[in-house]
Amino acid sequence: QVQLAESGGGLVQAGGSLRLSCAASGRTGYRYAMGWFRQAPGNTREFVASISWSGRRTSYVDSVKGRFTISRDNAKNSLYLQMDSLKPEDTAIYYCAADSGDLGGSNSEIYDYWGQGTQVTVSS
Repeated sequence: QVQLAESGGGLVQAGGSLRLSCAASGRTGYRYAMGWFRQAPGNTREFVASISWSGRRTSYVDSVKGRFTISRDNAKNSLYLQMDSLKPEDTAIYYCAADSGDLGGSNSEIYDYWGQGTQVTVSS
């Protein structure tokens, strides 16, 4: 089992920045790909970004390309999402997820573990 805990959410004005963190604990000795997803009220959960265990392979949804950066520090069992130039449409609960198959990507079905989420609210 892997436990994931997100932090770093909050309220920010449009154009501002936030950095989300996700701390992993438990069986962290495996090579997990990690991802960030988000869910806005009334919407389905949406893929945001993913990163392979090595960090060499990343993927982003088009709407965040050039604004968000996913990164990880395996020594600290941590995942990050740097969010810049935030827009009101980025408002959502953000979840981190772990994929034991080290595939990553936008398919939420392949992720084995999920955090509880952290709220991000961007005001206009």
